[in-house]
Amino acid sequence: MSAPQVGVSRVPGKPVRRDGDGSIAIDLWLRREGVFESDIALRLTPGEAEVLHAQLCYALDDETATLITPATSRPDCRKGVLKTRSR
Repeated sequence: MSAPQVGVSRVPGKPVRRDGDGSIAIDLWLRREGVFESDIALRLTPGEAEVLHAQLCYALDDETATLITPATSRPDCRKGVLKTRSR
């Protein structure tokens, strides 16, 4: 028996939010075998969210970031990131 195919994606149109307990919540859709199963939320502590933020900035440090988002319209945390990594 093969393992079920499970997929997770962000809920379109729902912003990342801070919950009452201070955690950061990212709403996700869970699909099993391509069929919607439920909504779930990824909850992160502020520290975990900050690490994820830094890792995303690092991962976005490539040419596609320049093509998709001009440097002038990038958030402050992304300005100059393309210059920080040696190739």
